[in-house]
Order: sequence, then C-alpha cells, then structure tokens
Amino acid sequence: MDMKDLCTIARRERQQHIRTVLATVVHVEGHAYRKEGVSMILTEDGRHYGTISPGCLEEDLCGRVESAWNSSTVQIVDYDMRPADDLSWGENIGCGGRLQILLEPVRGELEKILDLLDERLEQGEAVRLTRFFCANGPRVEYMLSVLGGTGTDSQPTFSLEEKTTTTAVAQPLILAHDHTTEYANADTNIQSYTFIRTYRAKPRLILIGAGDDSQLVSSLAQAAGFRVIVGDWRESLCTADRFPGATCITGFPAELYDAISPQIGDYILLMSHNFPREREWIEYIQHCPYTYLGIMGSSERTRRLFEGLPSYPHVHSPVGLSIGADGPDEIAISIAAELIAVKRDRKLSTKEESAHVYRRTGIGSR
Repeated sequence: MDMKDLCTIARRERQQHIRTVLATVVHVEGHAYRKEGVSMILTEDGRHYGTISPGCLEEDLCGRVESAWNSSTVQIVDYDMRPADDLSWGENIGCGGRLQILLEPVRGELEKILDLLDERLEQGEAVRLTRFFCANGPRVEYMLSVLGGTGTDSQPTFSLEEKTTTTAVAQPLILAHDHTTEYANADTNIQSYTFIRTYRAKPRLILIGAGDDSQLVSSLAQAAGFRVIVGDWRESLCTADRFPGATCITGFPAELYDAISPQIGDYILLMSHNFPREREWIEYIQHCPYTYLGIMGSSERTRRLFEGLPSYPHVHSPVGLSIGADGPDEIAISIAAELIAVKRDRKLSTKEESAHVYRRTGIGSR
C-alpha cells in the first residue's frame, strides 16, 4: 500500500468522523522488515492500513492512537529489538533491529498536506515532503515541494515556516532513499530532526490483452503498486467485472494508443496472443519513452514481431523472471516479479539475464 492509497484512506476515515493517526518509520538501526519512510494509517477503533512489521508491532501501535491524538507534543515510539536476551521481540519481528516511529494525528496542517499530496500524485507528479520536528517538541512542521520534470524542486505548494530553537543542536535524520543518513551531536539533550521523503505516482502498466491469463497479472500488478490499464478490442472480455481495480478501455490498436497515450515511465505488456495487432502496437510505440516492454510468447515469435524494425530498448522476452513457471498462474507470478524487479531497479541474476536474450542487445533489425 503506497502513500497515495493512505491519503485516500485518511480522507475516507475523516469523512466518517473517525480519528486516525499516520505512523511513519523515521529511523532504522540494524535489520528491519521495512525501511525508513514507510507509513501506515491507524484508526481509533483498532484498524490499520499498511504494514511496518510482520504483524507484531501493529497491535501495539493501534493501542497508542488515543494517546497520540490527545498528546500536546511530538510522539516518537522506539522499538528496540537488538538486545540478545530480548528473545520475544527477535522471534516475532525476525529482524533484531531498532525502529523509531513517528505518530502524527491526521488533523489540521497534516490534513492539508495529505490532501495536497494526494492531488499531486493523482496528477502523476513526484512530491517531496519534508518534516521538521524535535523529540517531545510541540509540533511537526511541514514543507511540500513538487519535483519538476528535470528532477529539480519547484516552489513549495504548501509550507509552514520552519521554527528553530537556540538550545537545540541540529541532528538531521534524512531518509536514505533520498539522501544518506547523517548525524551531528548525538549526545545533545534536545534532538532536532529533518526528515525528507519523496513520493512518486504509481507507475502505469498498460496491459494489452484481456484474456483469462491477463486477469491474475492485473491483480498481482496492482498489489505490487501499479496502476493497471487493460486494453482490448473484445468488449465482452475487457470489463471491470473481469479486471477489478483496473481501467478498462476497448478498441483496436490505433484507438487504444490514442486513448491511453503511452508516456515516459510506462510499463507495456503485450498479452493479446494476436500477432497482427501486437505488431501494430510495436510500430506505434517506436518512439515512446516507456520503461518496460514485455512480450508474451516465444523468442522466435518476438523476433518475427520486430522483423524489419529498428532496435527497441527495454524489451523483456520471453516475459517474466526465469523461475521455471508452468501454467498461467505461475507465469503471472513470474511477470509480476519481473515488474517489481524493474521498478526497484534490481539487477537480474545471471541465469535470468541469459534467458532474456534480447534484454541487453535490443531487438529488431539494425
């Protein structure tokens, strides 16, 4: 569950007059189930959305909603599972690390921040949220900045004046996802924090083909954090009932291309099993700055699809990680695993790379 989902949930709970708290991991020492920056929503009636641990911390965090809501100071919960004699924590969480979790009641300024964050992510923009706070301080200060197309910051869309204290020595706590973690004067009595987290819109998976084997791919891709668009010319197959949570668009390749408008960062997966129409798609996306192009079928079929065309980048064929998949369900799992690996920019294993003969060399006639 990503931040866009959490923003939507926070708004829904607020509309139902249910108190909610945003819990965010702001520091990790040692091994942990999740990393810095991961968040979850906690409700006053004991529900939670998202995860921070394998399940051992969530119940305790839910029990802190009331105290966090009523507190007049910044609340940071410290879970230390490092001691060798603390067998219960080590056994349950399976990490033996230390987590510091910031609890923020979703009201006032944070409500506005989450609404703006949700709006910007809906528009496909990357957004950087900066928090300024002191341990046991009176409040968290926020600054929200939209990242431009070149990766530079634009003017903040919403900001609160950063407050400083002459008695506090700055101890930056910066998420490793965006920057390296740095510390200064750790033995000071008052610890001031700057916590930075960049959120990006869910990448789009354009799934061409609404056959039965595409249904599980759509479901798994959504669970992996993709916005799925299913395109097919067969109206009886390309329906919301068959692809819950996905956007379904019917039409032939030219119509689908105009309606979907593939753009930079998109993932495209051809699973229609219709050679002529997939050839049309490949011709349409020749100059599209997509991130991933997966093609179902044999290497020979893929070679024929690209015959007479220039080399295409980022082609994954045969599609899916090489896990010995057999049958549509396992193939869908292998495809979802490959999508995750590409999204996380993970280097694929030597065995897997060798199975994808077109991955590095490109494909098509030169």
